[in-house]
Amino acid sequence: MPLGNKVRPTSAGAKLETQNTSSILVQLGCATRNAEQTREKTPETRAVRTPPSRGRVVELQEDPEGAEPRPEWLERELLKQGHRRHTVALGVGFAFSEGRLRSAERSRGLGKLRIDQNVSLQDLERLKQAFEEFESGGMQALDMKNFRLIVRKCLQLHDINDEQIQELFMKIDYSGNGKIVWDEFCTYVQLEYMEKDEAVSRGKRAALVLPACVRPICHGEPVLGIRATADDIIVTVREEGEVYYWNSELQLKKEKAVFQQRPVNRKPKWATDFAIMPQYNKLIIATGDREIQFYELLSLEPYCQLSGLETVPLKLDYSSTGPDECMILYGDAQGCVTIILITLVGEMLRLWKKLPVVETMPSIGMDSAVLSPNVTCIRWKVHGDWVTQVKYSESMRAVVSSSNHEASALVIGCIRPTMNVEQTLREIRELCREGKSRRVQAGIGSAQQRAAGDQTVFSIYKGAKTFDLCKTLNLLVTGGMDRLIRMWNPYVPGKPTGFLIGHCAPIFYVCISSDDGRIFSMSMDSIIKIWDIQDQCCLFTAHPKASLIRGELSACLYSPSVKALYVAADSMALLPLRTRVHAQSHLIMSHKEPVLCSGYSEAFRQVVSCSDGSVVKVWDFDTGKQVFEFGGAHGVSAITCLTFDPKGRRLITGGRDGCLKVWNFNNGQCLKIFRKDHDSAEVCDCTYLNVNRNTYIISVGWNRRIDIYFDSAEDPHHVQGPQPPWQDDLKCGHKEDILCVAQCPPSLLASGSYDGEIIVWNLVSGHVQCRFTTPVLDDCDPSEDVDRSALSLDFLKTRAVGVRFISAAWLVSSGAQGYVHFWNVLNGGKVLASFQASRLKYKITKLTVTQDESNLYASDQAGFIYVYDITSYALGPEKEAPKLTNYWRAHISSVTSLQIVEDGLVLLTTSTDCTVRLWSTDGEFIGTFGQEESWSIHTPSSWKHPTIPHEILIDPLSMPAHSLLDRHDSISDINRSDQTKARDAQPGSRSKPKSPTVQISDSDGEILEEIRNLCYPSMQGKRLHHEIFKNTNKPPNHGGPKAYHTLQCFDIDDTSNMCKKPDLSLAVMDAFSSSLAVKGPAGS
Repeated sequence: MPLGNKVRPTSAGAKLETQNTSSILVQLGCATRNAEQTREKTPETRAVRTPPSRGRVVELQEDPEGAEPRPEWLERELLKQGHRRHTVALGVGFAFSEGRLRSAERSRGLGKLRIDQNVSLQDLERLKQAFEEFESGGMQALDMKNFRLIVRKCLQLHDINDEQIQELFMKIDYSGNGKIVWDEFCTYVQLEYMEKDEAVSRGKRAALVLPACVRPICHGEPVLGIRATADDIIVTVREEGEVYYWNSELQLKKEKAVFQQRPVNRKPKWATDFAIMPQYNKLIIATGDREIQFYELLSLEPYCQLSGLETVPLKLDYSSTGPDECMILYGDAQGCVTIILITLVGEMLRLWKKLPVVETMPSIGMDSAVLSPNVTCIRWKVHGDWVTQVKYSESMRAVVSSSNHEASALVIGCIRPTMNVEQTLREIRELCREGKSRRVQAGIGSAQQRAAGDQTVFSIYKGAKTFDLCKTLNLLVTGGMDRLIRMWNPYVPGKPTGFLIGHCAPIFYVCISSDDGRIFSMSMDSIIKIWDIQDQCCLFTAHPKASLIRGELSACLYSPSVKALYVAADSMALLPLRTRVHAQSHLIMSHKEPVLCSGYSEAFRQVVSCSDGSVVKVWDFDTGKQVFEFGGAHGVSAITCLTFDPKGRRLITGGRDGCLKVWNFNNGQCLKIFRKDHDSAEVCDCTYLNVNRNTYIISVGWNRRIDIYFDSAEDPHHVQGPQPPWQDDLKCGHKEDILCVAQCPPSLLASGSYDGEIIVWNLVSGHVQCRFTTPVLDDCDPSEDVDRSALSLDFLKTRAVGVRFISAAWLVSSGAQGYVHFWNVLNGGKVLASFQASRLKYKITKLTVTQDESNLYASDQAGFIYVYDITSYALGPEKEAPKLTNYWRAHISSVTSLQIVEDGLVLLTTSTDCTVRLWSTDGEFIGTFGQEESWSIHTPSSWKHPTIPHEILIDPLSMPAHSLLDRHDSISDINRSDQTKARDAQPGSRSKPKSPTVQISDSDGEILEEIRNLCYPSMQGKRLHHEIFKNTNKPPNHGGPKAYHTLQCFDIDDTSNMCKKPDLSLAVMDAFSSSLAVKGPAGS
C-alpha cells in the first residue's frame, strides 16, 4: 500500500493515520542520490568521528597532527560520565585511536537501541509499509543498504550511526543470508522483549521450602497467635493459657501454663489474645474475664493485671510511643476499640505490683487505674460488628482496625479527638438548651464516635478479616470472606488500586514484605501464596498436600528477619523462604549459579556465558555490562558447553539433558534442536567444523560416542538426529565417558575420555589415526585410584601444517596431579614431554595457546592460571619443564572456561565461583562482568588493575609462598624464636644477622653443588605477590570470610595536640615508665 493513500486507523488507540507523502522508494532514492553527491563534493580529509553526546549530531573533525595523548586521569573521569564524556570542549584537542573509537561507539550500540523507548507505533507502521512497498516492487527481502535507508527515514532516530544499524541487521539475519523480511524483523523484536520480561520475572521468583518442618504439639485448645521477639524467639499462646517458646528453627525451648487451676465449680479462665512488651520484658495476655494480665517474659511469673474492663478484649496490640510511654489497645465484640495510654510505664507497673493479690496476681481495677494522671483510657465506637484485627501504625500515628461489617470494614482513625470548634460550640448550645452542665470527662464505659475528619473508612464487600499496612510502600492490603486480596492507597478509601485473585477460600492472613516487594497470604484451606507487589501477580502457591499442614488453621506469622512463615494448626509448621545465596556487598557475581562455559562472538563483540541454572547471559565485551539474558535454555538441566558458528551469529549449547540447541542469542530464539532418540546422556563438549564445504556440529559426552549433526539451513525439520556413526567408533571407540574434544583443520579430531584415553580421528574417513593413554606418574602410589581423566585438549595447528614439525608435538592434553602432556600424533602417537603445570598439584581443567603458539595458558581447579613459554618446546623429547613466564590466581574455585580473544591481548575466564572475568594476557585484572563500574577495553586506566577481586585476596590459598608458612612449628617454638630475635635487637647485643653459610671446598664442583642445595623461598607472580604481601600479618582464614573482613575503614583526621603530654612518671602513674624503673637496677 503506498504511503500517499489515506487509510482507516487499525491500531489499538485508533489514532494512526498516514501522512500525505510520496512513496518511500522515491524518498529513499532521493536520499541516496543526495548522499552520493555530497560524498563527491566533499574533499578527502583525514578525519575521526567524535562520539556524540545524547541527542547531538555526529560531526567529523580533522585529526590534528602531533596531538598529545589523552591523560589517564581524564580518561577515567570521562568514562564515569557515560554518554556525557565526549563533548566538544573536551574532544577538540584529543584524537581517539581506532580501537578506542570502536569501543566508544559500540558502547552505545543499537542493540542497546531500545526500540520500545525510541520508536513509536507510528514509526513501526511506516516501517511496515516500507517493507510492503519494497515487496510490491518485486524485492521480497531487504539487504543491508535498503534496510539502513528505511530505518533512518521511517524511525527518525538521529542519535544512531550506520554501525549500530548494521549490528541490528546482523542480529536479525542470524543465518548470514544478507537479507531480511518484515516477519523476521517482527519475530526478533517480539522474542527479544518477551525474554527480557521473562528475565525480570525470573529475578522475582520466590518459593517456600516444601514440605514444611512440622513440630507436633499436644492436643488442646487452638493457638491464639504467633509473635516473634527481637532475637527471633517465637512465642505462641493457647486458649487454656499454655505458653510455648520456640527458636527460629521451631525447636521447643520452654513451655508453661500461666493460668491457675480453678475449682471444679468455676469456669476455667481462657485467653483471647496476647502481645509482647519488649522494652519492659513483659508478656501481655487478654482473658475472657475482662482482664489484661502482665507476666515476666523470661520466667513467665505473674506480675500484675488490669481487671474490670468494660468488655472482653478479643484482639490485642501493644506499641511503644516514646521514652517510658506505651499504648495498649484492644478490640471487642461490640465493634469498639479501646486505647490505654500509659506514661511512666516502669513506675506504674511497679506500683501495680504492690497492690492486693487476686488469684495469685496483684490486681487493679480499670476504674482505679484511670484515676492516675499517667493512665488515660479512650474508647471509640468504630465498627458495626466484632473487631477482627487491631493494630497501631507508628508511621501514620493512627489506629487501624477491621471487622466483618461491610460499611466499616476497615477504619484508620486518630488516637485522641481533634479540636473541632463548630462541633464544640454545637454541643455547648445543646447542653445549655437542655439546662444541663457540661461534663468535663466522659465516663470510662461510654464509647465515643469519631468525627468524620478524624478517621478514614474503607467499605469492603463482606468485610475485612485481616490486613497489613506498609508506610514505606504506601500500601494497605486487606483480605476477607470474599476470597479477594485488595490493595489500597491508605489515603484513598474510594477504590482499590489492585486485586489479587487466586484464593478459593476466605483469606486468613496477609503480610507485606517491603524488603522483597512481596505479599504473603494464607487462606482458610491452608493454601499459601506469594505475590509480587509491582506486577500484582502470583509467584508461588503451596497446597496443603505439598506443605503437609493438617487441621484447622488457627494462627500465622511471617518473620522478615528469619524469612520464614510460621503456621499453627494441629501442629506447628515452619516454611522457610527458598532464597539463593546472596553475595556479600564487596563480592561481584556474574551469575547466581556456577558458570560452566563461555565464549566470545567477534561479530558482535559480545561474551556469552552459561550457568548451571540453564541461564544464558550476553555481555558487552567493551564495557562489561549485561546486554541480554534468557533462561530455561535446556529446561532445568545445566548447560555444560557452547560454541559459535563460523560467522559468530548463532550459538550452539549442549546440556545435561543430552540435547544440542542452536540459538539466536540476541533474542533467545531456539532455531534448531539436535538430539538422539531415547538418549539423554549428558553432553560434555561440542565443536563446529567444516568438512568438504559442509558444516557439522560434533558433540561428545556420557554416551561414549562421537555424534555428528549436519547443519543445513535448507533442512526444514526443527528437531534433527545425528548422522550414522563411524564404524571405528562403534568397534574400537572410547570405553569411558568422553569429556573433551578438539579439532585441527582440515582433517584431524581428538577426543579425551575419563580413563585418560585420547583418540585422534580422521574426519574424512572416520578411522582412528592413533590412540594413546595418559601416562601414570612414577611418584604415584599404585594402590591409589589416580584420576587420569583428560579434561582439556588443544592442537598446535601451525606445527600440524609444517613439514619441519613432523617429529614435534602437535597435541597438548591435561593429566593427573596437574600434569600437562605433549603428544606427537604421527606414527601411532607418543608422548614427547610431560611436566607439572600446577604448582599446587591441582587438576588442570582448561588449556589454550596463543595464536602464534608461543605461550601455553593452563588453569587448574584452585583458580590459578599459569603461562608457559612453548615457542621451541617439545620439538623433540623433553625432560625439563618449559619456562614459567607468569602465573596468578583468577578465581577461588575451578576454572571452567579459558579463551584468548581480542587478537591475543585479552584472556576470558569463567569459574564455578559464579563469575566471568577479563584479564590481560599479562595477568592484569580488567574486571568482572556484572560490576557497577564500566570499563573501556582499550583504556587501561579504566581497568581494575592493580587491584584484584576481594575473595581472592582473603582466600587461604592466595597466601604467598614462604618458608615460615611451610614449616609446622609449635607455638612454643615460635615464641622462643621471637624472644631470641628480641634479645638480638637490644642495643647491647652485637650479634649480626645470620646468612646462609657455604663451606669452603677445594673443588669448584663441590662449591656449585653446595650452592644448589641452598633453599631459597620461591616467589609469587609480581602482581599477586604485591597485592597479598601487604596482608601477610593476618592469620590464614580457613573458614571463609569472617565478620571483621566485612568491616569498612574510615579516614580519621589527624588533629594536632593542643597541649604537651604531662609527665605521669613523676606521680608514679605511668605503668610503662614505672615498670622500666623497677627493672632498670636489676639489669644493671
